[in-house]
Amino acid sequence: MFHETFSSSQIKKLTADSVRKSKHDVLNALNAEQSGFDHMASLLSPAAGESLESLAKKSREITLRRFGKTIQLYTPIYLSNYCMNSCLYCGFRKESGIKRKILEPDQAEREARFLIEQGFKNILLVAGDDPKIDTHYLKDVIKRLHKFIPSISLEVASRNEDDYRKLSEAGAEGVVIYQETYDRDLYKKFHIRGKKSNYDFRLNTPERVAESGFHRIGIGVLLGLGDPLYDTLALFTHAKYLLKKFWRTQVTISLPRIRKAERAINPPHPVDDRRFTQLICALRMALPDVGILLSTREEPKLRDGLMKIGITHMSAGSRTEVGGYLSPDKGNGQFHVEDSRSPWEVKEKIREIGYDPVWKDWEGVLNDSV
Repeated sequence: MFHETFSSSQIKKLTADSVRKSKHDVLNALNAEQSGFDHMASLLSPAAGESLESLAKKSREITLRRFGKTIQLYTPIYLSNYCMNSCLYCGFRKESGIKRKILEPDQAEREARFLIEQGFKNILLVAGDDPKIDTHYLKDVIKRLHKFIPSISLEVASRNEDDYRKLSEAGAEGVVIYQETYDRDLYKKFHIRGKKSNYDFRLNTPERVAESGFHRIGIGVLLGLGDPLYDTLALFTHAKYLLKKFWRTQVTISLPRIRKAERAINPPHPVDDRRFTQLICALRMALPDVGILLSTREEPKLRDGLMKIGITHMSAGSRTEVGGYLSPDKGNGQFHVEDSRSPWEVKEKIREIGYDPVWKDWEGVLNDSV
């Protein structure tokens, strides 16, 4: 299991080495055929930050070569904001003053049919950690949606392998499970109560997902909680491990930044746009075949720029409150959405840039007739 091989001391050493990297080290990393841990440390270094244009150019070349001019679109459906966890950065935390709500399966189906009409074929089901969101409930929702939605992924509380297998058999094909921060001490600080406070159980979840038959695993960190250099190096390590052990399983990564949420903390380690772009470029060069996701947490101008550099998947038209598409309830979302453009506006912007919006993640071309 990954928790047995993950070495915090190794990541700390790489973090310290990264700060000391020179422009010569960065040039070597840019010209390397394959990026190892030392190259990754160079690409994340302050010296590399001074050569961001070169990083962006190389990242763009790799992305075009591996993925072409396509951006895969998806959107979330929030099933419930009930949660038993006390995660200090989250608008759904147990102590939050938001109005609680859970969708009945038929309500979730109506939300999904609305999104189908918008063009989406790739849906992410999101829910807080609560006994009401059990495997039976999720199976019911998945089976209903699987009849007319080709691709369903889950971003729900960590589960055991048997439960994941049941959800996979019901029709879900992907699971998104972010570690948030790989720094064990900080993880404990920000996850003070609830099942999510179990660091090792969370860390080993992607392996249980892969073993249970899912085709896709999405991992990531919540930028702003810990040292972004340490967390990005750890994320790279985790992705390499999963790609080697589960070579038939698709791995995607994401670097969402903390946004405003009800009664949530401000990020103790904020990441500005320039640094954020550098992290994405470094991950693209080090993991050339891995999809990189970008959510509506980011502003439109930045999203439009990053899709030309290294992003392969984007959410669009997202609502982070439960039932937010048919019954908007602003102020009760998980976090504040920065890109409020409609799916149609995002689609048109992608085309304006010269790329193709792809609604199905298992097709390489857009089919507007569907």
